[in-house]
Amino acid sequence: MAPITQDMRYRLSLINYAEKHGVTKAAVKYKTNRQYIYRWKRRFDGPIASLRELSRRPHHHPNQHSPSEIKLISDLRRRNPDAGLVVFWVKLRQRGYSRSIPGLYRFLKKKGFMAVHPPNPKYIPKPYEQMDHPGQRIQIDVKFVPSVCLKNSKVIGKHFFQYTAIDEFSRWRFVEAFEEHNTYSFTQFADHLVKAFPLPIECIQTDNGTEFTNRFTIHHDKPTLFQRHLTEHGIRHKLIKPFTPRHNGKVERSHRKDNERFYATHSFYSFEDFARQLKIYNGRDYDHFPMRPLAWKSPKQVLDDYLLSL
Repeated sequence: MAPITQDMRYRLSLINYAEKHGVTKAAVKYKTNRQYIYRWKRRFDGPIASLRELSRRPHHHPNQHSPSEIKLISDLRRRNPDAGLVVFWVKLRQRGYSRSIPGLYRFLKKKGFMAVHPPNPKYIPKPYEQMDHPGQRIQIDVKFVPSVCLKNSKVIGKHFFQYTAIDEFSRWRFVEAFEEHNTYSFTQFADHLVKAFPLPIECIQTDNGTEFTNRFTIHHDKPTLFQRHLTEHGIRHKLIKPFTPRHNGKVERSHRKDNERFYATHSFYSFEDFARQLKIYNGRDYDHFPMRPLAWKSPKQVLDDYLLSL
C-alpha cells in the first residue's frame, strides 16, 4: 500500500477548510491560489488516496518501440531467456534491430524481460587429507617482512624474509630469517629443518615458485638445487596445484596470524634484531599457543605427546 504523504494531508486540510470558510479564505490562509483549491476539490472523491499526485509520464513517445520490434524482442527473449544484455542485443541486430544498447536496456527493464541468470555452481571443497603422524608432510612457504616494520635507516629499503615450515599433523612450526629469497636459501633452510625436527621427514609440500621448482620455466625438466637436496635426504617433494594457495593453507594461515600477533606490533632495527625477535616469538607465542584443531593443545604438546607414545 502506498504511504500517505505530507502533501496529501496538506490538500485534505485545505479542502476541509474551504468547505467551512470558503475558497477565498482558504487561499489566503494556506497562501495558495483559488485555481489550486478548485482543482483538488474536483479530484477529491472521499478517500485521501485521491489526493495523490498522478504520474506525469507520457503515455506515448515518438521514439518508442514499434509493435514489430516488441514482437521481435519478445520472441527472441522466449528462445534466449539466459542471454545477457550485449549478447541479446547482438542477436537482435542480426535480425534487423537498430536501437542502441541503453534503449534496449530501458525497454527490457520496463517490461520485465531482463535475463534470468542461473546461479553459479557452488564450490564444494574436497575433504583435506589428514596426516597420521608427525613428519608425514610438512608445508613450506616464504613471507615477505612488511617494510613498515623496518625502522633503522640502515635497513629501510632492504628486504627481509621469513621462511616457514609447518608440520600438518602437529602444527609444529619452524621459522628462520633470511636476507635472500632463492633456491639456495631454501636449501639451507631445509637442512636446518631436518636437524630441528625430532622425527624423519617423509614429504615437503610447496607452491610452484621458482625457488622450489623449474616447472614453469624453460628448464622445466631440470630439478632445482632445493629439489636435489630433498632427494639426497630421501624426502619427497610435492607441488600444490597452480594458483590454489589454499592447498598450502596451514602455512598460509600461520602467516596471517603472524601479521596480527607479531608484525603489527614489532619493529626491527637490523637483520639480527629481526632474526632474534622472530625466533623468540615462534618459540614462545606460536608453538605454545593452544589451537582448536588440536583439541586446544599447543603444537609442542601434540608433538611431545606423540614422542612419548613411541
